[in-house]
Amino acid sequence: MNRLLPWPHSPDPAGGPPVRTDYAGALYGSLLAASVIASASVVGDFPRVQAVVLLLVTGLVFWAAHVYANLAGERRVGRRPGWAEIRRVGRHEWPIVEAALLPAAAVAVSPLLGLGLSGAAWLALGIAVAQQVGWACVGAVQAGATRTEVVVEGVINLVLGLVLVAAKAALGH
Repeated sequence: MNRLLPWPHSPDPAGGPPVRTDYAGALYGSLLAASVIASASVVGDFPRVQAVVLLLVTGLVFWAAHVYANLAGERRVGRRPGWAEIRRVGRHEWPIVEAALLPAAAVAVSPLLGLGLSGAAWLALGIAVAQQVGWACVGAVQAGATRTEVVVEGVINLVLGLVLVAAKAALGH
């Protein structure tokens, strides 16, 4: 099941709607993908295959780090995590990896769009920022936020993404 799409959340003990949403991994992964594209393309033009691999490997490494940090940081006293707990945490953090897929796909198909390496980087960065804003808004809507709160969530995430865009632009790529 694609974890980025709405999924069943923890039900309210009284049988009502979910008590919380969790799009943190999708948001974090999108910001991470934008950071990878912005920083990698500033250092130099990476061939497309290297950029795709860099996006996917970075997503996987940060996913593994989040799984480990969660398991190590939230340990129950006197108990080691079992395989069921490891799988549960791994599934929960998987959106970090999924968020790298669209920017990586954009880089991969960029030649079909007639884009050079710089254009591919800008396309991937734009997609990463757009999905970050999108997931922030989806999470807010799923949590029952007001329209104003949804807009604020979107603007905050747009500003975070635009900081990366500005950094990339300022450094000349």
